[in-house]
Amino acid sequence: MDKTYGSPQEAVADIGDGASLAVGGFGLCGNPMQLISALHDKGVSGLSVVSNNCGVDDWGLGILLADKRIAKMTSSYVGENKEFARQFLSGELEVELTPQGTLAEKLRAGGCGIAAFYTLAGVGTQVAEGGLPQKYNADGSVAKASEPKETREINGTTYVLEDSITTDFGLVHALKGDTHGNLVFDRSARNFNPLAAMAGRVTIAQVEELVQPGELDPDSIHLPGVYVQRIVAVGKDIEKRIEKRTVRKEV
Repeated sequence: MDKTYGSPQEAVADIGDGASLAVGGFGLCGNPMQLISALHDKGVSGLSVVSNNCGVDDWGLGILLADKRIAKMTSSYVGENKEFARQFLSGELEVELTPQGTLAEKLRAGGCGIAAFYTLAGVGTQVAEGGLPQKYNADGSVAKASEPKETREINGTTYVLEDSITTDFGLVHALKGDTHGNLVFDRSARNFNPLAAMAGRVTIAQVEELVQPGELDPDSIHLPGVYVQRIVAVGKDIEKRIEKRTVRKEV
């Protein structure tokens, strides 16, 4: 089955207002930037986005956030985006903060057909007990807080029940892919991209290099094509930003 699309714009054409998205990337590494830009140009709004973070003010998911296209963000780390903080504290954005490992497992489990799972992470905190602010009023009061979650003692240890995540679409970036949708990721760009792909009911992968079936070593494939419905080649000559560059002083 040939799953290739001619352009990022064509691949995201049916993503509409209010859609839910699982988006790969870790910091600015492995962001499906060409798909995000195509979605931004399309003008959709009211999006519910699940991603480890929300980019920075002018890159990654930050470009959608800056134009107020995102209504709700489910993330584990949001500390690099000033506009994110402003929108959240002013009541313009709903935010569901989730422990990072829990978020990863929510996406993976959703892709595997597992409805929920028990975990240690968050037991004894507002993650399990509820009351974590998710949306503020304009005056700074809490408009919506998280609900308490079910806990259960198993073999003498308390666990919290976490629901899995599936979304309407998944947007991911990979180093290589074949026309059947099998994907290979590059080092840390593998963080969250396979999981976001698994969680999306329709997953769109942008790849730097598109090859024919059989050209990828089966042992090197990180994500099988069963999780990918659309694939688009964006080439190797794409901008890849560094979130924070630290160098030693010249001597």
